[in-house]
Amino acid sequence: MMKQFTKLMGIFPILLIPMLTFGQQLTVKGKVTSAENGETLPGVTVRVKGASEGAVSGVDGRYSVTTKQGDATLVFTYTGYLSQEVPVNGRTTVDVVLQTDNKALDEVVVVGYGTQQKANVAGSIASVKTGDLKQTPISNVVQGLQGRVSGVQITQNSSAPGGSISMRIRGVNSINGTSEPLYVVDGVQLSNSGGVNDISSLSIINPNDIESVAVLKDASATAIYGARGANGVVLITTKRGKAGKTIVTYDGYYGVQNTTKRMDMMNAAEFAALENEVYKTTVYANPETLGEGVDWQDLIFRTAPMQSHQVSVAGGSEKTQFALSGNYFKQEGVLISSDFTRYSFRLNFDHRVSNAVKVGASMLTSFVVNNSIPTGSSSIDAGAVTTSILGAAMGAPPTLKPYNENGGVLPFGDQMNSRYREVVNPLGLAQILNRDKINRTLGNLYAEITPLKGLTYRANFSPILSSSLNDYYSPRSIVNSGDLSSGAGKAQKNNSNTLVLLFENIVTYETRIGKEHSLKATGVFATQSNSANSNSINASNFPNDATANEAVQLATIRTVNSNRSKDRLDSYMGRINYGFRDKYLLDLIARVDGSTKFGENNKYGFFPAAAFAWRASEEPFIKNINAISNLKLRLSYGTTGNAGAIDAYKSLSLQGTSGQYYFNHEPVTGISPTGIANKDLKWERSVQADFGFDLGLFRDRLNVTADIYHKKTDDLLFVRALPGSSGYADVTGNFASMENRGIELSADAVLVERAVKWSVAGNISFNKNKLLSLAGGLDEYAVSNYQVMQIGQPLGLFKTYVFDGVYQTGEAVLDGSGSRTGGMKVKDLNNDKVISAEDQKVVGNANPNFIYGFSTNLSYKQFDFSAFFSGTQGNKVYNLTRYSFENPLGSRNMYAALVDRWSPTNPSNEYVSGFQGGRLPLTDRFMEDGSFLRCKNITLGYRVPKIKGISSARVYVSANNLFTVTKYTGFDPEVNSFGNSNKQIGVDNLVYPTARSFLVGLQVGF
Repeated sequence: MMKQFTKLMGIFPILLIPMLTFGQQLTVKGKVTSAENGETLPGVTVRVKGASEGAVSGVDGRYSVTTKQGDATLVFTYTGYLSQEVPVNGRTTVDVVLQTDNKALDEVVVVGYGTQQKANVAGSIASVKTGDLKQTPISNVVQGLQGRVSGVQITQNSSAPGGSISMRIRGVNSINGTSEPLYVVDGVQLSNSGGVNDISSLSIINPNDIESVAVLKDASATAIYGARGANGVVLITTKRGKAGKTIVTYDGYYGVQNTTKRMDMMNAAEFAALENEVYKTTVYANPETLGEGVDWQDLIFRTAPMQSHQVSVAGGSEKTQFALSGNYFKQEGVLISSDFTRYSFRLNFDHRVSNAVKVGASMLTSFVVNNSIPTGSSSIDAGAVTTSILGAAMGAPPTLKPYNENGGVLPFGDQMNSRYREVVNPLGLAQILNRDKINRTLGNLYAEITPLKGLTYRANFSPILSSSLNDYYSPRSIVNSGDLSSGAGKAQKNNSNTLVLLFENIVTYETRIGKEHSLKATGVFATQSNSANSNSINASNFPNDATANEAVQLATIRTVNSNRSKDRLDSYMGRINYGFRDKYLLDLIARVDGSTKFGENNKYGFFPAAAFAWRASEEPFIKNINAISNLKLRLSYGTTGNAGAIDAYKSLSLQGTSGQYYFNHEPVTGISPTGIANKDLKWERSVQADFGFDLGLFRDRLNVTADIYHKKTDDLLFVRALPGSSGYADVTGNFASMENRGIELSADAVLVERAVKWSVAGNISFNKNKLLSLAGGLDEYAVSNYQVMQIGQPLGLFKTYVFDGVYQTGEAVLDGSGSRTGGMKVKDLNNDKVISAEDQKVVGNANPNFIYGFSTNLSYKQFDFSAFFSGTQGNKVYNLTRYSFENPLGSRNMYAALVDRWSPTNPSNEYVSGFQGGRLPLTDRFMEDGSFLRCKNITLGYRVPKIKGISSARVYVSANNLFTVTKYTGFDPEVNSFGNSNKQIGVDNLVYPTARSFLVGLQVGF
């Protein structure tokens, strides 16, 4: 098979690299063969070191290269073989034998609390290199993983600078708890969660500092993290120094962003005609004379710059290595008044005190400033067009003025005799100050002692210090003059501080017993404490806007709040990695975690796992198959836990304030019970089985990885309603279970490796989620007016009425529909002539049938080209934006399509007639296909020829989010208005839209 492959490669034209000829030239010829079997190797790249001359070996393995240097050195490179440098020394014939390169198998990958050779990994672990992460300009490392790792679904919930992003490894694993994985940055453990308008906690990490990312997916890989591993683990390793020459690099880019889509809304003339129809009066005397009016989307969208600049220094001696970097990143949003700025500094330091002692430190510190604007809404209809700048702009009457004579924002309530008092000038929402300043430092100090050969003790101390300040001020100037007396001018100041202290003791012993047995044992004791405190002040009714929120004492209404919490986690862990003849591999892992968060009856949890792998390619009967360079079969089973999203005191009986009371004419704040104790509260527990294989073909020019898994999660944390007689509204307990089943496939291949080099990679994942049980034997639980949870079905189900057109003249309007002639009609599914909840049905599923990504890389001489695509298929999105702007209820603008709305003379069966204060039923009309294929990135680069004093230089141009193929009618199908929620997913309600960007970048090494 190998001979056939080499012959296939040989039919490609041999591309010779052009050579400049100056002075005396020397032509060198020769043949390249394999050391393993003596066969000739076609497609071997032969270049003159330090020069542009080069050639590629032909189908017979022969090459010919001309050089002007008689003392030149030839460099031979070929996939699957070690590169070799050969001095010419004036010779005209140089034959070369290349040795097989097993570095793919010898590659070291990061695992929990250590490293392993890739060949010896028995669990399901995927790695992503820094080059892939940096292809797309990102503010968040997770964005760089999207579409690159099988089994991992990443959703950009909000495309605001620094915006919310969610990551799901092998599906949703919780209901009320978090489904976000654990992130470990150089040993420091982080969590990521939040609402759609929150800043992602991972945005503090500069992606340019990252060396590699490992995603741990199955139980054998994640059980090492016990109670925090059920949702998978993402290990992030930053760049460290190496002994040798000090290297200084600059990496920067500058670009612009634009919106990818606008909504087509009615112009002024069309809107005025609608207003007259809705209110059945002459609101506008001559609508047709008003023309286009104001395009409010033009006023809130902008072309926005983004830039990043980083300087890095790395180097050291054999005893001491260091790496430090400083980065400035600034992204202005495509919506006015929004931007994200990050200043970050990283220092990694390693020093060998002696042969037995090594010490070091890692520090990552960042300062983030985020100016956000209100986007997204959790409410339906009215709230969407008053609390989201996007909704306000779409709904703003195009007949009104944006500014007053002085250039200030003109409230709508101050126009047309306060007719539009209930809608909001979107430019006013852009005047609201909402600024977050976040300081965060991640540290890791370590000492490593090797008292005996193979025995290592390492002590890690990892603090995380974080402080944040949120400044908020909604000015009086944007308030309707008639409303200034009702608490106008609203201010907040929120301070919070967190301190996480993690201390780990890690003992590792590694040895070989004879030639056939290898053993590595790891033991860990870790203790972690989390402390948090916050205080806030809210104020309203200011005399003016002069001091904004910097003088809250000027407000007549003020309230204060404070909070403090602390919890602790103690962990004991052991792992054994055993290998027999380097072919049969066994991993045994066990971890015990104890947390103060859980009930006194369940303080500790036990999380065991095991994995077995067979390196079948090491068997003689497979070694003789030349086409197979690697084949490994993997099997694992284990238990992990999820303690995420549980407050420190959730298992205890809680008390809180309950208003003010007067005793002896003195005000007293009342205290009443707010939470019922649950002594049995415990971990969510996932049991996962995984079977997979890794296959390498044709000297690893083609690599395939596949996994099949089944994960069942019991003791899911769920909030259960309590009867009123209990005195409490609800209780949190372990009241549910669910499962995830799936298949993951990934492959990469080197298609051409001559003067032109071409490689491709791709992955596809299928996951099926199913809710198995709910508290009290419930078969269905309503999450919202349009979304439910059902036993036997996945989370993310949409349940609504079924759209059946528009009621026509003379047609009987069914009882319970709340409709009218010209209004929306829904199907009477049970044929009882009454519209009720019994006529609702499941109409969609927010979970995709599969997710995928693929990329390609090309290079020729100094040029390189790459393209990357990602997408989902089969997921549904509930378009609440469309619901709001297909409802012509008056005082707000609508989609331009509603020009064709129903009327007695235009019996439309799609768009309802205008009706004052009307409401539409929630139907499947607003359920849309959210499948998409997105061109995430296209990059073209050029490596500048060698310049004195510069070791390397590359310039590039890049286009990001260049196009999206989708049937979805909203701004973007990749959206979730409820952030990282597990229950409410796939909902689009005016979230910050996606931007397309074009960049020019420079990378220079000195």
